[in-house]
Amino acid sequence: MPHPLPSALTHGRRLPNAWDLVAVVCVFAAILAIVQVTPATFQPIDAPNATEVSLDPANLPAYALRTTLRMFAALFASLLFTFTFAPLAAKSRRAGLVMVPILDILQSVPILGFLTFTTAFFMSLFPGRVAGLELAAIFAVFTSQAWNMAFSFYQSLTTLPDDLVEATRAFRLSSWQRFWRLEVPFAMPGLVWNMMLSMSGGWFFVVASEAITLGDKSWKLPGIGSYVAQALEQKDMSAIWYAIGTMFLVILAYDQLLFRPLVAWSAKFRVELTAGATAEDPWVLKLLRRTAALRVLGDAVASVFGAIGRMRLDFSKASKPARAETHTKLGDAVFFVIVALVAGFAVWQIVQYILSHDVGLSDVAQVFGLGLITMLRVIVLIALASLIWVPIGVWIGLRPSLARSIGVVAQFVAAFPANLFFPVFVILIVRFKGSPDIWLTPLMILGTQWYILFNVIAGASAFPGDLLEASRNFRVGGFLWWRRVILPGIFPYFVTGAITASGGSWNAAIVAEVASWGDTKLQAHGLGAYIAQATDEGNFAHVVLGVVVMSMFVLAFNRVLWRPLYAFATRRLTL
Repeated sequence: MPHPLPSALTHGRRLPNAWDLVAVVCVFAAILAIVQVTPATFQPIDAPNATEVSLDPANLPAYALRTTLRMFAALFASLLFTFTFAPLAAKSRRAGLVMVPILDILQSVPILGFLTFTTAFFMSLFPGRVAGLELAAIFAVFTSQAWNMAFSFYQSLTTLPDDLVEATRAFRLSSWQRFWRLEVPFAMPGLVWNMMLSMSGGWFFVVASEAITLGDKSWKLPGIGSYVAQALEQKDMSAIWYAIGTMFLVILAYDQLLFRPLVAWSAKFRVELTAGATAEDPWVLKLLRRTAALRVLGDAVASVFGAIGRMRLDFSKASKPARAETHTKLGDAVFFVIVALVAGFAVWQIVQYILSHDVGLSDVAQVFGLGLITMLRVIVLIALASLIWVPIGVWIGLRPSLARSIGVVAQFVAAFPANLFFPVFVILIVRFKGSPDIWLTPLMILGTQWYILFNVIAGASAFPGDLLEASRNFRVGGFLWWRRVILPGIFPYFVTGAITASGGSWNAAIVAEVASWGDTKLQAHGLGAYIAQATDEGNFAHVVLGVVVMSMFVLAFNRVLWRPLYAFATRRLTL
């Protein structure tokens, strides 16, 4: 029986052309750059220049490449985490009761807390090699990227439209097919925007991730973050400007090559009955369509993933929606007893460890007092950020062409490390004799306010065009339009952004409540400053105490405010 030729060979426009030469050059240049960087990963730590950073601007391209590779490795790990953790938390009631609070804790634990625990482990995997430090840095970046992506996917899974869920049952799709045919596409608009935000979050904490300390030893992995840290130590403003320019060029490059095409691709997964506003395809997509070789390769990759998505694997027992899940009182009782025992044992071990290191009740009371101060800062900043960025995010999200154009600017501003503002804040506070408790506070929200903006943009971009058309036909406008149309539509996205912004603000407190410029150091009163000071002093018991108290505040705050709002959004504001 004759087999038809592949469409790539029968379609005249897919024959090799000049665009193929451009694509091949770009692909080989990327491969060559990665190959040149890879040997440095496996050299000994004490090798020349292995952990040394030079402020010579000529080194910035190599530093930028290494930092970018670390961030994309962390982003890939974050996607794997998102596609496993979030579905289990969303589809199993019992798992969700445990996993969602764990996610709350993980997003609030400062990156320095992760580094303290994980650096020794990763270095033991590659003793005396730079690879151990690289893994520790990648894991630190992972902790700044994964949580908002997981929350975004979790929110999408808990707000699936009932008619689409019923359609998957009518077509008898297996749980595996439903995951790839409905759940992932429905979540994609919000997930793509949160991926962009995760990359920016990685830049925000890259200084902490590339400067690694273990005991009395310190290393600086060559990269943009360590370059900035050294420039701040030496008060070299020209080097800081070189680093800012390099960051902008790198963000511009991966925005054009990756995220703009992804945003354009994810727009086709909007849930709507009428055609919504569209924007012109980015130039990268046009290039790919004109490039014969990459189109053939893309078709092959799509065929492979399509075959995987069509597999009739069924995990219905493990992935049945929470509302359809059958429970038994005995099973619930056993589950909660096991969770209580594990949690009690963990708390007992932590208390025993803290008390065994001369930490008294006065220290605990002091830490709780500092936690209240930081919590007040978080509440005020989240409220102000919401008032500013929700209207702006809606305005941007409802205009697809503007959303794509402003993406690179938003990513760059969101990626701007708070450390680079330290010189300005320190000089102004010292010059005008301001209070660090007040004027260092804005540094907490610099990186986390963008969680609200990006999620609101994602919600407005995914808002059904037919509902917008209906509101226009009924002439719904002004405050009524905000109250009855757009705010209910974006509310699940806003809550997701506010939760991650709140946790991120607690995390950022460790950087923002202590600012230094050369020999001048300013410190505000708060839990973040307490943890930073304990880390500098090597007082591990006080670091643990601060992290535990911070986690308790975040859990209580989420349970009292954000979780009820999340439940309301799931129950009342789902299409």
